[in-house]
Amino acid sequence: VNLNIPSTTNGLYLNVVTGAFNTTGGAGTTVPGWDVNPWSSTTLNFFNPAAPTGGVYMRLTGAGAPTSGVSNLAGGTIISSASTWSSGAAQTTGPGAFALNSSNNIVGFRFNNEATGTLHYGWMRVSLAGTLQGQPRTLVEYAFESLAGTAIAAGAVPAPGAIALLGLAGLAGSRRRRA
Repeated sequence: VNLNIPSTTNGLYLNVVTGAFNTTGGAGTTVPGWDVNPWSSTTLNFFNPAAPTGGVYMRLTGAGAPTSGVSNLAGGTIISSASTWSSGAAQTTGPGAFALNSSNNIVGFRFNNEATGTLHYGWMRVSLAGTLQGQPRTLVEYAFESLAGTAIAAGAVPAPGAIALLGLAGLAGSRRRRA
């Protein structure tokens, strides 16, 4: 999606279902049903709506992991009801530290789908400059599981090889039909 995350106190309010976003004003009136908001002029924080309670961003736990804030997840990390949820600043040390000068930053989130009233899980990829507050800082892509309550793997996309194999299978099938 390549949406700029401004280095301001407004940040980027995004409704992940509709794709509506705003970077210039308060949340409630500018993006109905907003789900995530990366923001800050001095670091990178993640703000969330009141529901679901307990934060909407995933935080890693275990040895060396900070006890608060938002983690950078390794690809394939499962995002689900079993995850630990938080909000606040991007982690800068230990497991889950964000990578500067990189788009290798995946944030797990959960949200209430305002159309159905159900809880869903998703992830977003963030590209950062040389500092957490520096520009450019971009929400590169995001995805969520459309089936309520179902886990999703961080960064999950079909492998290029699988897509190529599906294409070849379709081609082989069409050749058989022609013969």
